[in-house]
Amino acid sequence: MDNIDQVSLFSLDMFQGIATLMAADPAIAIFRVVLMGFGCVLIYLGRKGVLEALIMVPMGLGMSTVNAAVLFWDRETGEVGTLFLNPLVEEPDEIIRWLQIDWLQPLYNLAFSNGLIACLVLLGVGVLLDVGFVMARPFQSMFIALCAELGTVVIFPVATLFGLPLNDAAAVATIGGADGPMILFASLILSPELFVPITVVAYLYLGLTYGGYPYLIRLMVPAHLRALPLPPEPVSKITTGDKIVFCIVSCIVLSLLFPVAAPLFLSLFLGVLVREAGLTRYAETIGGPILYTATFFLGLLLGVLCDASILLDPKVLILLVLGIAALTISGIGGILGGYALYYFSGKKYNPVIGIAGVSCVPTCAKVAQKCVAAEAPGVVVLPQALGANISGVITSAILASILIAVVQQMGLA
Repeated sequence: MDNIDQVSLFSLDMFQGIATLMAADPAIAIFRVVLMGFGCVLIYLGRKGVLEALIMVPMGLGMSTVNAAVLFWDRETGEVGTLFLNPLVEEPDEIIRWLQIDWLQPLYNLAFSNGLIACLVLLGVGVLLDVGFVMARPFQSMFIALCAELGTVVIFPVATLFGLPLNDAAAVATIGGADGPMILFASLILSPELFVPITVVAYLYLGLTYGGYPYLIRLMVPAHLRALPLPPEPVSKITTGDKIVFCIVSCIVLSLLFPVAAPLFLSLFLGVLVREAGLTRYAETIGGPILYTATFFLGLLLGVLCDASILLDPKVLILLVLGIAALTISGIGGILGGYALYYFSGKKYNPVIGIAGVSCVPTCAKVAQKCVAAEAPGVVVLPQALGANISGVITSAILASILIAVVQQMGLA
């Protein structure tokens, strides 16, 4: 009988993923299996276009694999881990040790946990943006964008009522801004202990905006208003020089007012500047290989960070609730801003454009155009929606900066 037990133990040790699953706490074991399946679901939804495939496909496979590939570091103590990365190490000696063991640890420490990937993504996004959409109608665009920050404003105090410390509450509230790189960057500063689950939850929900926001639009805006055509606008002559001046002045002024977000402002406006200055080779490199490589590794790292032992924290459930609430309230705020402009303009403004104030660029602008075109194929609101969408990037950075400044002033971050 002892020989049989030894053979069984030896067989399990041969397949350590199964062995660690059998030896784990039942809650962790079940959650590992759930996350393996959920990763497959993310790949499927990304492939079908329901979620953003560029993020969800690498994230899904990373999530499934990291929860399957758990092994024993020390049989006697029961210490387990993976060969991917360890986000919890803090001591310099330990960091050096893990840099030599885990193959994604160098990328995590040198590009993810310091916000470099977030900046590279924004740099690439900047190359693809045309700030002329903002400059053509600045007041409308900024008004909509400010209204779409309602989720951030509301969830901050609500999160404290849920028992979160002020710095954690501020980090969670930034999900309402729907700007992935800014959420990552802000949570690193505000809540280093929770930045992994906050970032993962944020990107999961941002992937849902394309599929979820159309339902919110149909709930709040009747069909006849969704089909409302916009009146002809005078053509604004915005030159390349105007755009360059706008980028330079905006970057300097915003960095002067909110230096904590200066790396993000520089990344965004430098990308726009490269585009408008006609630096074609830079633009092709930044908007192509750099952007897609950064996006790929961002998705992969987010997936690998979805380790059951990390996410199985009571606070994660609170983050899930507050995260979806923040994005929903921001969407509602944007649409209410659209309604305000609808009435101020003498019922000539399509309120659907308000959803584009949520700064998930360019997804929310596409959602607005898609919902309008479904009712009236000839109606085009994309230019106005892109103006609000780009403004949303700026306002989300500003609000996150204000939250960081407030928390730092109180000595909590």
